[in-house]
This record gives sequence, structure tokens and C-alpha cells, in this order.
Amino acid sequence: MSERKVLNKYYPPDFDPAKIPKLKLPKDRQYVVRLMAPFNMRCKTCGEYIYKGKKFNARKETVQNEVYLGLPIFRFYIKCTRCLAEITFKTDPENTDYTMEHGATRNFQAEKLLEEEEKRMQKEREEEELNNPMKVLENRTKDSKLEMEVLENLQELKELNQRQANVDFEAMLKQYKEYEEEQKRKEQEEDEQEMKAMLEEAQNRRLLVDSDSDEESAKSCPKPVAKIKPTDILQEEPQPPCKKLKTETWERSVGKLNTKSQLAGLVTVKKQKPGPALANGTENRGTTANTGSFPTATGTTSSSLGLLGAYSDSEDSASD
Repeated sequence: MSERKVLNKYYPPDFDPAKIPKLKLPKDRQYVVRLMAPFNMRCKTCGEYIYKGKKFNARKETVQNEVYLGLPIFRFYIKCTRCLAEITFKTDPENTDYTMEHGATRNFQAEKLLEEEEKRMQKEREEEELNNPMKVLENRTKDSKLEMEVLENLQELKELNQRQANVDFEAMLKQYKEYEEEQKRKEQEEDEQEMKAMLEEAQNRRLLVDSDSDEESAKSCPKPVAKIKPTDILQEEPQPPCKKLKTETWERSVGKLNTKSQLAGLVTVKKQKPGPALANGTENRGTTANTGSFPTATGTTSSSLGLLGAYSDSEDSASD
């Protein structure tokens, strides 16, 4: 589609724009345009109300022999929505508004009529002052008197307001500051109370946990029964303390290895061959084994391993 968008057109060398015929259109030619009603109006024929902003298909034309500062004035033709009567209005560039011509009456234009009346009176006064200098003096004195009266009325109103309402702005600001400080103090107190409540709740939880642990330990440890007589302690069997319960459970699960009989099985006895030097002492060793006494060995022939074996033999005999 880009090749259809032609920006530069070809003009032949013999092109003469003066030979192009001009289209002659009438000056009062009318165009059909779409517009909205610029103000509220009422039809004179049927009394139908047409509100501001209603859309119409209107005919537009340029008003002949009416120009404001080089700006043309346009006229619009619309039809009533009920009786199809023709209504016309024009543009008013001087007042940046529209003026009603015929076919309807404009509503809610009291302010506009008042402004027009003031302008008319001002224009008449200026014309009188141009031809009569005494009239200028009279108008000035009237204006000064009117101004003085207005100032006096304004001063009276101010005094009356001060009598009726004595407002101390400094007191109002001070009261507002006190109110803000009180609000801040209340917020701080509420925050402190919340913090205290949270701390108390946490302490209560800790006390409950500690009491539960104490109760469990108390249940696990039997309480001593109150004795009637002091001599009853000698007759009854002593009860083991609570700390020994942990050692008993450990011994059940793992086993007890601190007895001499269990430790003795871990050492094996090395049998020694009797030498010629110890031939005479065999009989004495046999007698000592029968009687259950500890063996004795000489310093030269005995060793640490032999002493350990003798110790293990003695433990076996003691356990038997």
C-alpha cells in the first residue's frame, strides 16, 4: 500500500496553471454541518423546549456585510424537533457568544440582559460628558459620595462582626496543640500497655512450661512417705534416689562393664612353658593354686605379662 501514497506528482513541461478553469461559487452558499444547540431555547410556534447540547443537522452560511475585526459572522438554520419550524441564530465574536435571530426565544439570559443594560447606560453617560463639562463634575461628585457610603457600610459591617464573634486565633492554635499532645500521650500509653501485656503473657507461658516439667519430674521420682516413728527408717529398706534411675536405664540398654568378672574375660592368659630353672617351683605353684593364694614369682624370671596372667587367674578363681 505504500506505493499508492504519492507525495510528488509529475508536471509536464508545457503545464500552465492559468489554463485551469476556476470554479465560481456563490458567496451565500450554504453547507450542511453537524452542531449542538449553544443555549437553551423555546420554540415560538409550538412552545417546545430545546436544551443546550442537543445535536442538529444545520445549514451554515456566511452573513453578508457583517464583519467584526475582520472575522466573518456565520448564520445557522435548524428545525424544531416537534413542529419542524425553522430557527436561526448567529455567531457573536464580540461577546464570544451566540445571538438569537428568529423562530425561538432564549432562556436564562437575565444576566446577559443586565450586562447589555449597563453597557447602554455607560455609553449614554460618556456621550453626555463629551458635550457638557458640568455634567462631568456632577458625575464625579456622585461617584465620590457613593464610594464614601460604601466604605462606611463596609466598616459598620466589620465592627458588627467583631462585636458578635470575638475569635482568639492564638487560643485556638494552643488548644489544637494541646489536643495533639494528648493524643500522642494516649497512643504512647496504649503502646506501653500492649508491651506489658505481651511480656506478662510470655512470662506466664514460661511458668506453665516450667511447672509442667516439674510435675513430670515429680511424677517420675516417688515422694518419701512420712514416717510415724523415727525408728521406722532402720526397719525399712532404703529407696534409691531419682538420679540412679537414669543409670539403671543406661545399664539396661547398653550394659554394665565396670564389674571385675566382665573385665576379666577381655584378657587371655598366655601359658608359659616351664623352664629348667623353674622345675623346682612347679610343685609350689600347684599347691598355691589348690589353696587359692596368689602366686609369687622371682624378680629375674617374672615379667609384667606373667603378673597380668596371674591376676586374671586369681580373678577367675574368685569369681568361681
